[in-house]
Amino acid sequence: MNGSLVIAGLGPGAEPLVTPEVSAALAQATDVVGYIPYVARVADRPGLTLHPSDNRVEIDRARHALEMAGEGRQVVVVSSGDPGVFAMAAAVFETLEAGPAEWRDLDIRVLPGITAMLAAAARAGAPLGHDFCAINLSDNLKPWALIEKRLRLAAEADFAMAFYNPRSRSRPEGFARTLEILQEACGDARPVVFGRAVSTPLEEIRVVPLPDCTPDMADMRTVVLVGSSTTRIIERAGAPIVYTPRSVQA
Repeated sequence: MNGSLVIAGLGPGAEPLVTPEVSAALAQATDVVGYIPYVARVADRPGLTLHPSDNRVEIDRARHALEMAGEGRQVVVVSSGDPGVFAMAAAVFETLEAGPAEWRDLDIRVLPGITAMLAAAARAGAPLGHDFCAINLSDNLKPWALIEKRLRLAAEADFAMAFYNPRSRSRPEGFARTLEILQEACGDARPVVFGRAVSTPLEEIRVVPLPDCTPDMADMRTVVLVGSSTTRIIERAGAPIVYTPRSVQA
């Protein structure tokens, strides 16, 4: 097969945060596949066909991309952030595993991108400077009971935490319950960073003590970073610096 499939991360939003490797892949592509707002970030040009599709059709999108690559096209599947973090890389490989054997002979590469989690952490300082975990709070693809279990265990292990997809119009109650669990399990005033639309003109960074957090502080464009018990704040003129020390006392 002469076709290829690249699964690429476009970063959190700003053009300078797209890696040169991803830009080069897009320049060579014949077809770009992805969720509508992510494909809209790719400049159209002669010889390039854009294939935007709606949310929640990841497997269909992956199958379409693999089929086109199997026909000899140079296909790029785009995600925001990093394609391996709650994004399209896993969906493509799930489809590849279940698909025709010949798909496995395709040239398939994953190109990393800067995640919203890392972009927001950099804006705040270094809240993920020691052990941390990332949890997707959407229960579209997994039961809420599992999310709640992971939240409690992460709090018990004293991880710093990064939350993706915290709150949507269709499930506003999930983030409210998340805050209840954390306030109960942590029992302190550790800092929480709300990073909304990071690296775009709508960027907003807020640092709020855990007891003062409310559900309406987050939406689907927000990544939420919760410090561990050791996370500290350096007050200064302007925005404070939030960081988690690399060392832990015995």
